[in-house]
Amino acid sequence: AGTASMLPLLGALAADSWIGRYRAIVAAGVLYLVKLCCGQSFGMLTVSSMVPPRQPQPAASPPASPPRAAFFYATIYVVALAQGFHKPNAQALGADQFPRSSPDSIASRSSFFNWLHFSMSWGFIVAVVALSYVQDNVGWAAGFGASWAMMLVSLSMFLLGTGTYRIAEQPRDRRALARLTEKLAATARTWTDRVFRRSAAMDDECLLRPKEQEGKGVMVKLLPIWMTSVVYAMVIVQVSTLFTKQGSTMDRRIGATTGLVVPPAALQSFVGLAIIASVPIYDRAFVPLARRVTKHPSGITMLQRIGAGMAIASVAMAVAALVEAARLRAARDAGLVDSPGVTVPMSLWWMVPQYVLLGLANVFTMVGLEEFFYDQVPDALRSVGLALCMSIMGVGNYASGVLVSAVDWATMRTGESWFSDNLNRAHLDYFYWALAGVAALEVLVFLYFSTRYVY
Repeated sequence: AGTASMLPLLGALAADSWIGRYRAIVAAGVLYLVKLCCGQSFGMLTVSSMVPPRQPQPAASPPASPPRAAFFYATIYVVALAQGFHKPNAQALGADQFPRSSPDSIASRSSFFNWLHFSMSWGFIVAVVALSYVQDNVGWAAGFGASWAMMLVSLSMFLLGTGTYRIAEQPRDRRALARLTEKLAATARTWTDRVFRRSAAMDDECLLRPKEQEGKGVMVKLLPIWMTSVVYAMVIVQVSTLFTKQGSTMDRRIGATTGLVVPPAALQSFVGLAIIASVPIYDRAFVPLARRVTKHPSGITMLQRIGAGMAIASVAMAVAALVEAARLRAARDAGLVDSPGVTVPMSLWWMVPQYVLLGLANVFTMVGLEEFFYDQVPDALRSVGLALCMSIMGVGNYASGVLVSAVDWATMRTGESWFSDNLNRAHLDYFYWALAGVAALEVLVFLYFSTRYVY
């Protein structure tokens, strides 16, 4: 997940410095759809799931030979590479349809990012509910084949609209990667100098005043927002990791007599449902109302929107901590502390509020971050700006893994690990409270930087 969130930097650099955004999107589609016999992308995944091993293997042996395992991992990373070309450039090309010369460009572009996430949330729900059901009950080959077919439809629809797109001519600069690396290094040196108050530190003018040309001043300006947003990403990561593990121990039945059991990962659909429900309210009710008060075309500024979502995420982790504490009490009261394989008599639906709150937080923070990183970079680096935004989630994935490992190591030294395999003896609630506190601190730090930021 972390790698997939970092590869958009590569796809964005290729688009902004060489092939252009439109061609990058088409290239991504080709990567997804290349013929099965060529062994690529979703086609590779379909083949790797259908090809049987050379010999039947006993249950205790490894599930795949090293060559098959290598083949499978290669397919996953080709899909990640295709995603790296598609995500930042598709979003940038969409936002490019609202040029600065248009009188209502700010409001229209902000609305575009809202409805983009509205649409993507429908796809997310289909993936975690319908596609998961197909994979579990029909087969993985059918699931990957369905993904391949949907991508074919998507690319075909995109190509049909070619004549209507506003496509800016992209400058070709094959040294873009080297130049971006130099800027990042210069930005890191600048902030190191400021932290240690060295004489080489840049003054506040360089930090806060935008420059028309692309340069390290732009990177220096965006770095504090990027860094503080990583904590938000660490919170969001829990949706697909610890939340799912927590839900797997609870009562997942739908009704007492239906026999239907909800997969714990399916609760992630409530994040998408919250976005689907919130975007129309935000775009059609909240923004016009706020616009009357603030006179801002988007109702509130991008940084205000980002900060509001961060605050909601902190509340969501506090709610998650309270639910987990209740689950532990239910396990103790039922005498299940040492019976991790027995379902805790507490309904899975108690977890829905924390998913809904994080979906609402995404409407504010994730949409706001994408609009911010698109808007606050030079025109020639729009895709790179969006890729930098997406890299926040990649770094958040890595940082969350490091934090969990560190907490696990520290708590094992003093007794039972907070992440014990027996969740009835673990303390995910303590970890959630810690994340809620760190997220609240993040909001304060973000407020410090955002109030000093000049658009």
